[in-house]
Amino acid sequence: MVELGVFFGVMVAAAAWMMRTLLRRGNRKTESADGLRIEQARREQAVSDRSSYSSNAVHNSPTHGHGYRP
Repeated sequence: MVELGVFFGVMVAAAAWMMRTLLRRGNRKTESADGLRIEQARREQAVSDRSSYSSNAVHNSPTHGHGYRP
């Protein structure tokens, strides 16, 4: 029973640490041009990834369901 308490205590501590880190970061804006370019590139990559790895893109591929294995 003590082990279970320790396990949940560690899990709660880890969750609190992550929340603290995320809240401390906040939504600060980048003020330098380099930072803005990095943010724009990451945003464009995220949009590309969302369309490339969507359920339709993955499950309707020509190799899906045909027994093809490379």
